[in-house]
Amino acid sequence: MDTIVHKTVKSGITFGSALAMVISYTTWHSVGWAIIHGLLSWVYVIYFLLRY
Repeated sequence: MDTIVHKTVKSGITFGSALAMVISYTTWHSVGWAIIHGLLSWVYVIYFLLRY
C-alpha cells in the first residue's frame, strides 16, 4: 500500500511540473519562465487557474 501511495504522489508532482511548464511556455513564450514555473509545480497551476 505504501508503494502505491509513493508512486502516485511522485507521478502527481511530475504531472504538475509538466503542466506548469506547458502553461507557462504557452503563455509567456520563455524557456526560463517555464523552468521556474515547473519548479513551482502545482502552485503555479493553481495560481494560473485563479488568475486567468
